[in-house]
Order: sequence, then structure tokens, then C-alpha cells
Amino acid sequence: MGQVSELTDEQMAELKKSHIDVHILSIAQVLRRHKLICFDMDSTLINQEVIVELAKMAGVADKVEKITESAMHGEMDFNESFAKRVALLEGVDSLVIDEIIKERISFCQGAYTTIKALKHKGCRTVLISGGFTPFAKYVAQSLGMDEYHANPLLCADGKLTGKVDKHIIDGKAKARIVARIADAMAIDMEEVVCVGDGANDLPMMAISDIGVAYKAKPIVRVKADAAVNITGLEGVLYALGHRFDKR
Repeated sequence: MGQVSELTDEQMAELKKSHIDVHILSIAQVLRRHKLICFDMDSTLINQEVIVELAKMAGVADKVEKITESAMHGEMDFNESFAKRVALLEGVDSLVIDEIIKERISFCQGAYTTIKALKHKGCRTVLISGGFTPFAKYVAQSLGMDEYHANPLLCADGKLTGKVDKHIIDGKAKARIVARIADAMAIDMEEVVCVGDGANDLPMMAISDIGVAYKAKPIVRVKADAAVNITGLEGVLYALGHRFDKR
């Protein structure tokens, strides 16, 4: 294989889809000090898709998972798919939220140490999810992240309503949140890195200096600057040129 600079766009796309970690970055990107690192939650910081876990409790897992996969592959509008999935959860007891957090949520390999390392380097770490606030709060606080953004999980009389808030956090909203945080920090987008696995993460990855696809869908791996396919979340540190010590 020739040098990366000699590869065609098609060859680079195929390389990113392979079973190796691939980081195609400029020297400037590697050397630049990044100050804001934004992460998706489901299948990025945690191993689960929380809406699927909720669906299991409602007995509609197959239906919800099918819609989820279609949306994550970019085959369906996120807002439409989100509303359809949430509607299937109507009537579920809200107590299952705590049960899922206690019994079913597990963090991706390297999540704790990666966030700790980024914080040590002075980075602001933010969770931006198209999932739900109760889970985002738990994940962000457990990892020691600076802030989190997610969709409210609407309940009434102790039951999930099956309805969604009018301001759904979809891909475009994720990008707006990233830009707003960067503006509040008075930093340029060249100082921002975004990490995700699904099609709805592409807008925020596109406006950042480095978009990292973490064990992502093929469409995301192809468009990202770096593709972490093998290592744990510590691969994000490798992509940024940081050393990672397991201690």
C-alpha cells in the first residue's frame, strides 16, 4: 500500500470500513490543542441503545430495534423514527428507568479512563444524545463529564406517555449545541472534536475539527476523519495524538 496521500477517496473509504483503526488526519489536526470534546451516548459511551432497553420492557423490542437500525444507517429521518419508537413505549411504568440504569447499562471499554485523561488535559467533555435525559444524566455524572444534553422522557401518572418534546435533539440539533458551547467557551471550531457512531452524529462531526467514528455504522466511518474500529474508547486519545497509559 502506498502512502496515505497517494490513496484515492474510494481507497480511503474502504480502509476506514476495514477491521483496523484508521486515522487520516493532517499534521495540523494532530498537533492542535483541542479544548472541547463532545460524545454521543448510546453505543459510544455505553454499550446499549437505551430506547431498545425501554422497548424490551414494553415487549416491543423487535419493532423498535428495526426502526433504530434504519435511522442509524441514515435510511429514515431521525425525528420521524424517534417519534415512532417513543410512541411504542406508551404506558410503560416509569420505574423501569431506574431498573435499566441499575441492571442494564454498561460503559464502553476505556470510557472512564478516556474521560479522565481528557479532563486532565484541560478539555471540556460534553455528552450530546438523541436519547433520554435520565440516562444521559447518569452516564455523564458517572464519568465525571462537564455537561449533558438529551431528550426529556415524558411521563404522566407514573407512566411513559409515548409522546415527544417538540424540540427533539436530532443531528442538526446536536450540531447547534456543539456550536453554542464552543461560542460560550470563546473557542474556534478547530478546537472541537466530536465522537459518535450513528448517522445523526454526522452533522456535529462535520462542523468540528476532527470527527471520530467509534465502532460506527459504515456511512459514519467513511465520512469521519478517524475510525476507531478495534480499540476501546481510548482510541479517541490515539486519534488525537495523546498517549494512553492503563494505570
